[in-house]
Amino acid sequence: MADLPIDLEDGLTERLARALDVEAKIPRALEALGPVRGRDVLLLDGADGIRARQLAELGARVSFAAASGPAGIDAPDDSADLLISMWTRFRGFDPGESAAAARVLRPGGRLLVVLDYGRDDVSKLRGDMSEYGLLSRRDGPYLRSGFRVRVVHCFWTFDSQEETTTFLDDAFGAVGRDLAVGLKRPRLSYNVAVYHRGFGAAS
Repeated sequence: MADLPIDLEDGLTERLARALDVEAKIPRALEALGPVRGRDVLLLDGADGIRARQLAELGARVSFAAASGPAGIDAPDDSADLLISMWTRFRGFDPGESAAAARVLRPGGRLLVVLDYGRDDVSKLRGDMSEYGLLSRRDGPYLRSGFRVRVVHCFWTFDSQEETTTFLDDAFGAVGRDLAVGLKRPRLSYNVAVYHRGFGAAS
């Protein structure tokens, strides 16, 4: 899931893609933490979709690699300046995943992992997730493994209250309808964590 944080049916996926982070705060955060401009960026378990296009528009040279190959990441040694994982199963704090990232990154390269952070409207739709608890805690595996975190305060923004209610009903049923009742604007607060760390001499 390189483009969206949640699996939905095709029609709903398109509707969410139009609404998620219309302000483009997420790609701007990746540029600030990378940067990505003029650099070789490897998008893990990604595809040529919205996020790849956003990175390319920022000046990144984007390529893709599976993160579950025999060597962990299906890419040559020292082949990337940045690794970016967006809502995938690759978390980066596991010793094996960290070693795979270190192998693929050039000295001074950086790993950026984008996950939901919670403490927002969207988390009320999704129930109990490790991203909302253990992973984001000060004593959690990211901060204990040398990562830092930047929280990006985004939105799911729709054109009208009616469109918001209809989408939430279609995508999430009763939970979505209940949330829609309490919304005063046609948008949902959505917090994203970018966990980031460097590897090598320039990190």
